[in-house]
Amino acid sequence: MTLPDFNRLTSYAPGWLIGVAVIVLTALLALLVFRVLRAVVRRFLQVRHPLLHQILQHAESLVRFALVLFAVAVVVPALPFGATTSLTLHHVLIAAFVILLGWIAIVASNIAADRYMSQFQIDTEDNLLARKAVTQMRVLKRTASVVIGFLTLGFALMTFDAVREYGVSIFASAGVAGIALGLAAKPLLGNLIAGVQLAITQPIRIDDVVIIQGEFGWVEEFTSTYVVIRLWDWRRMVVPLGYFLENPFQNWTRTSSTLIGSVYFHLDYRTPVQALRDKLEEIVKASKIWDGKVVSLQVTETTERTIEVRALASAGSASKAWDIRCEIREKMLAFLQEHYPQSLPRLRTEFSEPMQAGEIRPLRSDPVRALDQAARGETGTSTAR
Repeated sequence: MTLPDFNRLTSYAPGWLIGVAVIVLTALLALLVFRVLRAVVRRFLQVRHPLLHQILQHAESLVRFALVLFAVAVVVPALPFGATTSLTLHHVLIAAFVILLGWIAIVASNIAADRYMSQFQIDTEDNLLARKAVTQMRVLKRTASVVIGFLTLGFALMTFDAVREYGVSIFASAGVAGIALGLAAKPLLGNLIAGVQLAITQPIRIDDVVIIQGEFGWVEEFTSTYVVIRLWDWRRMVVPLGYFLENPFQNWTRTSSTLIGSVYFHLDYRTPVQALRDKLEEIVKASKIWDGKVVSLQVTETTERTIEVRALASAGSASKAWDIRCEIREKMLAFLQEHYPQSLPRLRTEFSEPMQAGEIRPLRSDPVRALDQAARGETGTSTAR
């Protein structure tokens, strides 16, 4: 439609209304073209070129926006708007083009990061290198998106003269606005910087086993401002990035996913330690969870009533270390109850018959017999267990 045609239409409707209608129709036509192209791409590229199809899926919204922007930019110069409106639309299109460039940069960086992370598998036993690379890329990916987004927004706003002059006048006046903006953005900027530090130094990584404020869990997700910890009971703990740089915490998989599980038993002094040690080795070697590295049993403490026995066994991950601890605990208790019930802790108490004044009575040498006599009502001093 030529300019004289638009002049003929303005005799029936206002020029601005015709221009808005043409822009809307153009945008709808561009969306229709996009749907057709998407259907064609899905039909022919999904099987023949899966990589290209995956890239286009990531950039689907970007392509839709680009088609609409290109179509509107083509028809706007021919619309019957006034000089002021045309100038405003011109600035809006330039700003939209700047946003499009920034969006392209974000999508490109995300696609590159995803392609790099797809080379690593973090669901394997020995996944230290994979978790290191994935953690770095996820943090840097989100940081790059935020930085590019801020720069794009700033350049887009600078295309408007009024906004640019207003911003220059504000920052030129005593720096108050700059200070206020810095204070307002301090938490966000602090977490962004903390995210970069965590990506470089890596005190934690994706899928690390950590204990924070007494809570046991796995590092599930990194964002630009916080970390999501999946707790053992499927709750989620959200922790700011700066917390890991300012507070102590436990990381059970910092250098390796292998852990040593410990089980403590409090037993009687008559416990046959070597029999327990042999039984522990039998239990651990028959377990599918044991990684074949560590198995040990030692007497680690003695008290006036019991001895403390510690059993150790290693496993390939924190969850497996927990499982093998439970397995050792259950089977060792069953073994003691069946073969050595006298090894279970008991409380010793002395029973004695009242003595006459001046009477001296020796203690019995056999405490078990004394207990039996006391149970039958016989006199004398005994020891009960």
